[in-house]
Amino acid sequence: MHIQINTDENVEGSEELSAHISTEIHTRLDRYSEHISRIEVHLSDGNADKSGAHDKRCLIEARIEGRQPEVASDEADTLEGAWSGAAKKLQHVLETTLGKRNHVKGAETIRTGEL
Repeated sequence: MHIQINTDENVEGSEELSAHISTEIHTRLDRYSEHISRIEVHLSDGNADKSGAHDKRCLIEARIEGRQPEVASDEADTLEGAWSGAAKKLQHVLETTLGKRNHVKGAETIRTGEL
């Protein structure tokens, strides 16, 4: 699972920032790594130098093999809050989409042809 981090001109990207984001994503999404080829993280600051509530935004896109990408986003007062919230939302999306594909109420599903 390759993680690519993109920032706008108002967010300074650093190795430390990349490490924190990668850790959060691996913690939440490693269980789906066999299905995900790439994760793209987009960070932006809507108000630039001005302060304001919920002006930091994170959009995370998971490229799933054989499917359309799944996307989740969040806005918060801090970048950490935004990427943590977006990662949590994406985790729920993947639990729903990939979980339904593989298991129904704890049993194998007929959709994959495996019983």
